[in-house]
Amino acid sequence: MKKTILLMIVLCSVLTGTAQKSKREEGIKIGIKGGLNIANVYGDVKDNAIRTSIHAGFLAEIIVNDKFSIQPELLYSGQGYSNQSPLGYSRIKLDYVTVPLMAKFYLHKNDLSLEAGPQVGFLVSGKEKTRLANGTIPDLSTVDFGLNLGLGYELKSHVFFQARYNLGITNIDSNSATSAFTKYSNANIQVSIGYLF
Repeated sequence: MKKTILLMIVLCSVLTGTAQKSKREEGIKIGIKGGLNIANVYGDVKDNAIRTSIHAGFLAEIIVNDKFSIQPELLYSGQGYSNQSPLGYSRIKLDYVTVPLMAKFYLHKNDLSLEAGPQVGFLVSGKEKTRLANGTIPDLSTVDFGLNLGLGYELKSHVFFQARYNLGITNIDSNSATSAFTKYSNANIQVSIGYLF
C-alpha cells in the first residue's frame, strides 16, 4: 500500500512538471500577483489626498514572440481617496474587480518590459468612512474604464516586479443631477510582486 501511494505521488509530480513545461513551450505562462495601491481621484474634487490599499489576483502571459506578449489579468483592487472637509476627515473606499489587458514589449534580454493597455473595472463596494459614520455611497458608476502604463522586470526564478499607473477615463459620479458639472475619475499607482508558473 505504501509503495502504491509513493508511486502515485511520484507519478503526479512527474505529470505536473511535464504539464508546466509543455505550457511554457506553448508560450503561455500563468501567474499570481499582489501589492500596494496608492490611489486618488482627479477632477472636480477639492482637498483630496491618497488612499493606500492593496491589489491581488491572477494573470496569464501569452507569448507572441521574443519581444512581445499579451497579458490579461483579473484583480481585486482597493481604490478611492481621502478627503478633508468642513465636516471633518473622511475616507472614500472604492473596491473594484479589474480586468487589465496589457501589451508587453520586452526591452532587454526578455527580463525588462514596457507594459501598456486598457482595463475595465467593476465596482464591488463604495463606502465613505468618517469619525461618526460608515455608509454606502449612492450614485457611483458601476463600470470604470481606464488606461495603464508601466514597467515590469522578471527574474530567472520567475519572480517578477511591476510598477504601473492607471488613469481612469470614466466619471465616477453617476448621479444624473450632478454628473454634468461634477466630474472626477480614478487615478492609481500599483507596485506589484508576483510569480509565473
